[in-house]
Amino acid sequence: MNPIKYLFSVILLGLMLGQLAAQMPNANNINIDTATKGKSKKAICCESNLPKRFGGTTSVTATVSEKNKSTGHNGMVWVPGGTFMMGGDNKQASADEYPKHKVTVKGYWMDATEVTNEQFAAFVNATQYVTVAEKKPDWNEIKKQLPPNTPKPDDSILVAASLVFRQPKEAVALNDYSQWWDWKPGADWKHPHGPGSDIGGKEKYPVVHIAWTDAVAYCKWAGKRLPTEAEWEFAARGGLENNIYPWGNEPVNEGKQKANYWQGQFPNKNTVEDGFFYSAPVGSFAPNGYGLYDMAGNVWEWTADLYNNTYYDSINKPSGIINPQGPPTSYDPDEPTIPKRTIRGGSFLCNDSYCSGFRVARRMKTSEDSGMEHLGFRCIQDK
Repeated sequence: MNPIKYLFSVILLGLMLGQLAAQMPNANNINIDTATKGKSKKAICCESNLPKRFGGTTSVTATVSEKNKSTGHNGMVWVPGGTFMMGGDNKQASADEYPKHKVTVKGYWMDATEVTNEQFAAFVNATQYVTVAEKKPDWNEIKKQLPPNTPKPDDSILVAASLVFRQPKEAVALNDYSQWWDWKPGADWKHPHGPGSDIGGKEKYPVVHIAWTDAVAYCKWAGKRLPTEAEWEFAARGGLENNIYPWGNEPVNEGKQKANYWQGQFPNKNTVEDGFFYSAPVGSFAPNGYGLYDMAGNVWEWTADLYNNTYYDSINKPSGIINPQGPPTSYDPDEPTIPKRTIRGGSFLCNDSYCSGFRVARRMKTSEDSGMEHLGFRCIQDK
């Protein structure tokens, strides 16, 4: 069997669907590169079902040698908190977005933009942190979440790698994600498209190929944390009530360009009407009512919450719920043995006809050790 397809059949039980883009990073060396010195099934758009690859999660206290002591809120905006109805707003909503339910969140500071390459490089330079994508997968851990007697992939496949989007030259069946995703050795936050690519000149672009454990490590170093799913959705709504998008209800493909998303026929044709084929520099599009940029499109964003498809049912009550922290356990009926976290916001790989990931209520999920070309994060901070 083709090794790439074998990898997908063994390691990738399901995948984030998306878009691609057409500008490769330039080869300039920049200060960001100092962060590397001294280191040796189902066509559901944008959904990732990667099994756990490593033996245990990253130990933040062991890996991160120092913490940013600043208590300032530079680059953040105040989200006042309040009560809102959380969940699906239109017919595109999936089952796990219901029931729409009453939620109250307290106020918090939130990064105005997604964490950038420049910011993540500062963290790596200060701590010598190594991301999940830069480590070799542990087959003994992977096989625990696969059917019994699944054969081990060739060692040439079990290498440090991450998922990179590859544009097919022609239309392909949307139930075979190996047609547009590659498990590419050497792909990581410094090499978003794999070996030969870099982030030269992309200091202000969102950092990608970030696993949940990587995002948590950064947050702890910065004195921040990941938002809960409720905090993320409240912030994304920007003060609007029961609207579909961060900007209101106008469809994404009408009026002025509102976000970085896939335009054209996925996955083989992108008309690039928004001006970007891959991710865009943070803040390239208008902010929402709270002054937050890219709450729709650009890159998916991790939240703190475990994913459970019936969680909304469990917390729905007339009096509402205050500051929900997510379910105590993870459960995805598509892959019940794989613990997952919720991701939000969609990416440059989503479009309205196939993936409505840029809707404020849209829920997606992936395993904690998943890193992809269109997955990043932003942080929040309490008062």
